[in-house]
Order: sequence, then C-alpha cells, then structure tokens
Amino acid sequence: MIQTIGIIGAGQMGNGIAHVLAVAGYDILLTDTSNSQMQKALRAIGNNLSRQVSRGHLEQVEATDALARIQTVAGLPELAHAELVVEAATEDEDIKREILSDLGKVLNSDALICTNTSSISITRLASVSGRPEKFMGMHFMNPVPVMELVELIRGIATDEETFNKVREVVLKAGKVPTNSEDFPAFIVNRILMPMVNEAVYTLYEGVGTVEGIDSSMRLGANHRMGPLELADFIGLDTCLSIMQVLYEGLADSKYRPCPLLVKYVEAGWIGRKAERGFYDYRGEKPVPTR
Repeated sequence: MIQTIGIIGAGQMGNGIAHVLAVAGYDILLTDTSNSQMQKALRAIGNNLSRQVSRGHLEQVEATDALARIQTVAGLPELAHAELVVEAATEDEDIKREILSDLGKVLNSDALICTNTSSISITRLASVSGRPEKFMGMHFMNPVPVMELVELIRGIATDEETFNKVREVVLKAGKVPTNSEDFPAFIVNRILMPMVNEAVYTLYEGVGTVEGIDSSMRLGANHRMGPLELADFIGLDTCLSIMQVLYEGLADSKYRPCPLLVKYVEAGWIGRKAERGFYDYRGEKPVPTR
C-alpha cells in the first residue's frame, strides 16, 4: 500500500502535485536543489489551500492537516523509504536522466517511480532508473489543484501492478486518468503545443497582434485563455522544449519551433515566472511586449 510519496522538484508542478496528494491523505516528502524554492513552495501550497477553504472546496481542518503532511527534505537519500516517487524537475531530458539514475540507487527495490514529464519518452527515462518495470509517466496538468486530468503513460517494460497502483493514487487524488501511448508529447501536448506554436507564427508573420490573436481565440473559439497568454502561463521555455521533442521525435517540419519562440526564450522572456513573455507583467496590468 502506498502511503509515503516523494516529489522531486518544488516548482509550479511539484508544489501542485504535493498539494493534491497531501489533500488526498498521502504523506509527502518534497525535495529540491534550492531550499528557498522549497520554502516558496510551502507558502504557495498554504495560499492555495486557504483559497480552497474560502471557496468552500475544503474544510479548514482538511487544509491544516494536508499542509502538516508535507515535509521538505534535503536530497534524494531522504526519499529512501518512499513507496512512490514522482519526478517533477525541469523539462530537460539530461537533468531528468541524471536525477532518475541517482534515485534508483537509493530507493527500496519495490518502490515505484513516476515522471511528470510532459513530452519525453517514458521508455528512454525508464532505462536509467534501474527498475523499468516499476516506472511510468504520470503527467498532471497545470495548475494541478484545478485541472482534473492526469495522463498515464506506460513505458515498454511497465508492469500491470505498477500501472494499477499509480492509477489508484490518481483516483484517490480526485483526478481523472487517461491512458496515452508512449509517443512524443503524449495526448494533450501533441494537440495543444502545435496550436501555441502556430499562434507564435501568426504573431511572427504579422498576421495579428498579441492582443488580436488572444482575443480572437477567446471570443471566436471559446477558449478560456488566448494561446499566447497560455504560453506565458505554461512557460515559454517549457513550450519550446516540448516543440523540440515533437520536431525531433516525429521528424515532421510542421512541428518546427517558431524562431520568435526561440528568440524569446534566449532573451529570458519566458512568461509569467520571469515577469516577461508575450506580455509584460511588471505593472498593474499585463501589457503586450510586441
């Protein structure tokens, strides 16, 4: 039975995963290379839990108990007694491979490992874990406390017991699992990211302005967020990483990342987390940067 879950990475995805799994009753061990990032994550989780209480989605005692179940720890060896570990580090295959290789050496032999990658081959990541049969993809959507879907992706060696146990965790967390085959970017990002990339091309080619593109998709296609606003929310660096995985993995020119997206990432204008992307967030109201 899974009770203690380790989470690697205390960024936007990691703290969101910690939040929902703690609310579901799991004991959480959260680790990150940055202690300040872990403290920031705890504050974010506390604020999000308070917001859920104020909206009537949680009782105060449930929020208090959930926060008490989250413990920050110094490094991978501190996760040794976890029954399941979720890797939620940055969307960089080299970084993930290094983490997973080290992780496999410190866990108990029957512990499961999941990765929250949004695009990278599960089979390839599993190959460095030392336990490919106990490894799979568990891709939460952003923001984790709000979005209902979790993509479950088996690697070529993932066994049925691992899949069933991970699926049980997802269901207990109140999420809806969907099964995806191990193809680049899986289901959601295989569809979503080319749309975002095409919106950037539409801006790059002068077909429309930032506000024009976003308002057109909100009002004309009934999207809750325009594609450029959404890209800023996700992070332009993440969008670019996923497009590169699609382009390299499927060898089709239709997935070529827009040069303007590359330029923004090179400039460090990667969206809300950097306060600048397709919009400038440093003032009272977001202003288009182009």
